[in-house]
Amino acid sequence: MMIRIYNARILTPSGLLDGGEMWIEDGKIKFVSQVSPLILLPWDREIDAKGNLLIPSFKNAHAHSPMVFLRSYADDMALGDWLFKQVFPREAKLTEDDCYWLTKLAILEYLSSGISVASDMYFHLESIAEACVESGFRNVILEGITDSNKNGLYEKLQRGMDKLDGKGGLIEYRLGLHAEYTNSEECIKMLAGFAKENKMPVYTHLDETKGEVDGCVERHGKTPGEYLADLGLFDYGGIAYHFVHPSENDIRALKERGVSIVTCPASNLKLASGVAPLKKLADLGFNIALGTDGPASNNALDMFREMYLATGLQKGTLYDPTVISGESVFNMATANGAKAMGLDGLDGLEVGKDADIVMIDLHQPNMQPLNDIVKNVVYSGSKANVLMTIVAGKILYEKGEYFIGEDADKIYSKCQQIADRILER
Repeated sequence: MMIRIYNARILTPSGLLDGGEMWIEDGKIKFVSQVSPLILLPWDREIDAKGNLLIPSFKNAHAHSPMVFLRSYADDMALGDWLFKQVFPREAKLTEDDCYWLTKLAILEYLSSGISVASDMYFHLESIAEACVESGFRNVILEGITDSNKNGLYEKLQRGMDKLDGKGGLIEYRLGLHAEYTNSEECIKMLAGFAKENKMPVYTHLDETKGEVDGCVERHGKTPGEYLADLGLFDYGGIAYHFVHPSENDIRALKERGVSIVTCPASNLKLASGVAPLKKLADLGFNIALGTDGPASNNALDMFREMYLATGLQKGTLYDPTVISGESVFNMATANGAKAMGLDGLDGLEVGKDADIVMIDLHQPNMQPLNDIVKNVVYSGSKANVLMTIVAGKILYEKGEYFIGEDADKIYSKCQQIADRILER
């Protein structure tokens, strides 16, 4: 598909182009400039941006998309009770077909929030991948390994690599450990061994709560990051989700191994897990990205809210309004997320990169006046400003309409039926 977007403000890695033009062909950005050459091409569509803003899409670097069925069900609970008494027992009832439809519901919300890729740690991965490919949405997908699903671990991971990696040009397969507290040392060593053999990074929940950290020290005499690193889990890098309560040893171990941090401020705030030390981590040179976590703990899948909370919580808890600037948190939501997930083609709007693009409506009161456009997006922007979301060169969302090959009302109905069945209503 060939798309021409003109009369746009374009946020490129080298700065803002005013009155710019972009050409998209075969899922790639082919041209970005302020000056349009007088060339007539067989465009499938020409779009007058009317002075609105094109930005790189948001990257949701930590999610559990099918958990939408538990949205606003198990709220106002401590993490341990929420997870073990509410979430795990109900997730056990999910079928492959359930995960397919629930993922499609999450995709609708992602697109309306300007998100073009999520990284899902879940199960029934083939169903999740199928929903994404059919919708034209990207996913960096991984199973959260626990002791309960360690049988045949090597075969399971190899199957994931063979069947999911590269699927439809939209799916990337990664290795995932649910957490230290849900795994035996035997299981962790098995996963670390597979990662080493295949030179792959590992993603895991880490240092999310103080109780998790204290429990690991009691069990192993080490904090979680140090313990997992010593077992070889991060020898080829990876991602630490949350990282709210890291020890100095954890920080040192992960920094030495090039592990990225994905912070989930809304979920951590709602579950009262705490506030991750982002300024300290940023000062040490960590790559920090943003994630929504699951829609049962957040409960929204909204990167505007994550950006605002990521910077606002740092300023408020450190009593310093200068920390985690608007520009830096915007990068966390875009280029840093791409780097964390190993998606080199999605880190900016320039020629040769993948065409994952969002058009932001600047003709709304919350975007005016245009003193600093990036800070407008971070500090005053909302999902209401997302006019269009393009994924791999295809328009999947535009002005409240979805183009994912399925009717939104049908998805809503299917997901309500799933929730009613599992929650026995």
